[in-house]
Formats: sequence, C-alpha cells, structure tokens
Amino acid sequence: MTVSSRPGVAPARDEHAAETAGYRRDLKHRHIQMIALGGALGTGLFLGAGGRLHAGGPGLAIVYAVCGLIGYLMLRSLGEMVVHRPTSGSFTSYSREFLGDKAAFFAGWIYFMAWVTVGIAELTAIAVYLRYWPVFQSVPQWALVAVALVVVVGVNLAGVKVFGEAEFWFAFIKVAALVVFMVVGVAVIVTGHHVGGHEPGLATLAEGGGWFPNGVVPLVVMTQGVIFAYAGIDMIGVAAGETEEPAREIPRG
Repeated sequence: MTVSSRPGVAPARDEHAAETAGYRRDLKHRHIQMIALGGALGTGLFLGAGGRLHAGGPGLAIVYAVCGLIGYLMLRSLGEMVVHRPTSGSFTSYSREFLGDKAAFFAGWIYFMAWVTVGIAELTAIAVYLRYWPVFQSVPQWALVAVALVVVVGVNLAGVKVFGEAEFWFAFIKVAALVVFMVVGVAVIVTGHHVGGHEPGLATLAEGGGWFPNGVVPLVVMTQGVIFAYAGIDMIGVAAGETEEPAREIPRG
C-alpha cells in the first residue's frame, strides 16, 4: 500500500495546508532563541518570586526545579512534534492529529483561556513596573494597562517580522537584567557586603526556620504560581509555523 492511499492521509495534508496558508516564515534563529528565553523569564519570575520566597523559604528552589523538569520534558515532546510537522496551530493541531477533534477543541480553548488570564496579569505587571518611576506615578494604572495593550496588539498585527524583532529585543532586555542581577548577587556574596543587617552566604539557608520555615503545604500551594512563572515556554511551538527552517532551528533553539 502506498502512502498516498492510506486512509486519512489526504485529509490530514489538506488540514495542514489550510493551517499554514498565509503564514510568512520570517522568524530566524536569533528570534527563536530569544522567544524561548523570553518565555521562561516573565513577570512570574521578576515580580512574583520574591513574595513566594518570603512565604515558602529556600525550599521554593525545589519546586522551581521540579516544575522546570516537567516543562523541559514537555518542550522536548513538543519539539519532536514540531520537527515532525511544523505548524502555528501547535497544541490544537497536534491534538487533532493524534487524539481527535474533541481533544483539539478542548486543548485550543484551554490554551486560549490560559493566555487571556496570563495576558491580564502581564499587562498589570507592566503598569506596576512603570509606576515605580515618578513620571508615571500620577498616571492611572488602567491607562498604563491600556497603552501596553495597544502596543502589544499593534506589534502582533504588524506582521511576524516585526513581532520577531520586538520579541528579540524585549527578551534581550530581560536576559540582560537577569545577568546583571546574578552578577550583583555574586559580588555581594563574595565581598561579604551586609544586606539588611545580615551577611549573605549559604549560612542564611539555615536561618529563620531552614529550608521549610512554614512547612511543605505552602510550597504545594505555590506550585500553581511557579507553573505560571514558566508560562510562555510553549511559545516556541506556536512560533514554529512561522520559522524559516523549523526542522533545523527548533532543535537549536
């Protein structure tokens, strides 16, 4: 039996052609790399990690490690499907191909609702960051959110090339900021500079109740917040359908 005569092969190809119609493959390697890094470095890390660390203690690092491992395994599986058949339909398209229309319907709407929720949080975080500067403190928060929303929608509507460039530079700023934070932190530890009356170092892990000052339950509850912090790493799957050479670039990214 030839491949073309197998039941369902032609309809699957037609669906794939319909999914990829109209997309421009303008995303390059540097765009893919920064989309992957930028997705993992969001408001959940910069804005939410401090509060979770205060409530959960150093044991929060274990939660991040476990959720990070799960995210890595998920991305490995997604990467294999992307190389198999790149499409911007991502989860919905693969669910339809391997599990059927009902699974695709469920996955698509869950993914949509998740990003609507995350989008609201991200826009609110942008307003919180901007109000740190005196020039924005007199501006209502809702106005800053509205402006940020217009910018985000405008970048997405401008085309994939503009989106790729914007994503590259925004993610570059986040990565650069994280590197600066790490360098400053290492410098503080090495020089023995006191912070808040405490001498930084590994000895601080045993202070205030050790790794689990409030028990394990708060860490279990905060797992959903940690998962939220990793939201965005899946964007690499959505971007695959508009990548110049996905079979080569996705494994490298």
